[in-house]
Amino acid sequence: MRTAGTPQQRGRVVVVTGASGGVGRATVRAFAARGDKVALLARGREGLAAAADEVERAGGEALVVGVDVSDAKAVDDAAQQVVDAYGHIDVWVNNAFTGVFAPFTEVNPDEFRRVTEVTYLGYVFGTRAALRHMLPRDRGTIVQVGSALAYRGIPLQSAYCGAKHAIQGFNESLRCELLHARSGVRTTMVQLPGLNTPQFDWVLNRMPGRARPVAPVYQPEVAARAIVHASSHARRREYWVGGSTAATLLANAVAPGLLERYLARTNVDAQQEEGRPEGPANLWSPADGAHGRDFGAHGRFDDESTGNSPQQWLSRNRGWMGAVLTAGAAAVAARKLTTPARC
Repeated sequence: MRTAGTPQQRGRVVVVTGASGGVGRATVRAFAARGDKVALLARGREGLAAAADEVERAGGEALVVGVDVSDAKAVDDAAQQVVDAYGHIDVWVNNAFTGVFAPFTEVNPDEFRRVTEVTYLGYVFGTRAALRHMLPRDRGTIVQVGSALAYRGIPLQSAYCGAKHAIQGFNESLRCELLHARSGVRTTMVQLPGLNTPQFDWVLNRMPGRARPVAPVYQPEVAARAIVHASSHARRREYWVGGSTAATLLANAVAPGLLERYLARTNVDAQQEEGRPEGPANLWSPADGAHGRDFGAHGRFDDESTGNSPQQWLSRNRGWMGAVLTAGAAAVAARKLTTPARC
C-alpha cells in the first residue's frame, strides 16, 4: 500500500469515493485488475484497509485517504494527497452516498441535510477537486455514479432521489461548460439499477421491515464494469445499466403520470421485506466503525442477484449495433429492389 513518494508510470491514477464498500468496493477491484493506481476515499477504517488489500492482490496499487466527502476542504486535501503521491489524477469516480428509508414527513431536517451534503454536495466537492488538477493538464475523466432515481423519484427515498436528481442537473450544466471551453476534460454519468450491496443493512431505516433493493437485483460487479468502461469512453454523456433502469427511464419519459401511480401502488412493499430493521446506520458515522468489521461489496441478496446485464452490453455497443442494423436494413432494401415483381 502506497502512502507517498515519486510518481510512477504503470496504469492510470484513479480516485474512487465511497471505496470501502458496495459499488465503490467492486469498482476499486475492477480498476486494480487493469493495473491502475487507485486512491480509496471513504470514512470507514476497516473497509478501507480491506479494500486496499484487495486492490494490491488484484494487481493495482492502493493509496488510502480517510475523508468525509461532505467536507469540501477535506476533499481538496485528499485530491492533493493523490497528486503528491502520483503526480496527477486521470480518473475521478464520485460514488459516496448515504440515505434514509422513510416517508418524507419522518425524515427530520438535519437528516435530510446530511443526505444532501454527502450524496449531492460530496459529488460537487469531488468534481471541483478533480477539476482543479485536471483542467491545467487539459485531460482527465470524471464519472458520476448515478441511478435510475436520478430521473424517477420513488417513495420512501425522498432525500436520496432529490440528491440524485441534483447530480444529474449539475453534471449536465458542467458538461455544457466543458464543451463550450473545448476542454479535454470529460464527465459522464452511469445510471444504476437495484444492486446487492450492504447499504440496505446500514442506511437509516424507519420502515416497518428490513430494507431491500427493488427487483431485479444486480451484483455490484455489473456496476463496476460499467463505471470502468465509462472512464475510458466518457464522450458518451450517460450510460444505463440494467434492463430495469432502461425500462424505468423510458417509461418515465413516455408516461410519467402512469409510472407514478404504479410506483405508488407497488414500491412501498417492493423496498422492504420481513424482519425488523437492524444494523448500524451510517448517516453520521461509518457503519464498519460501529461494528468493527468490514462489510465488503456484497449485501445479503446473492441468491437472487445476477452478475450479467445484456442491456449493459447493448448500451456499451450501441454504435456497433446501430451499424449492423443499418447494414441489415440496407441489404433487405437492396434485395427488394433487385427481386423481380410477381403478378
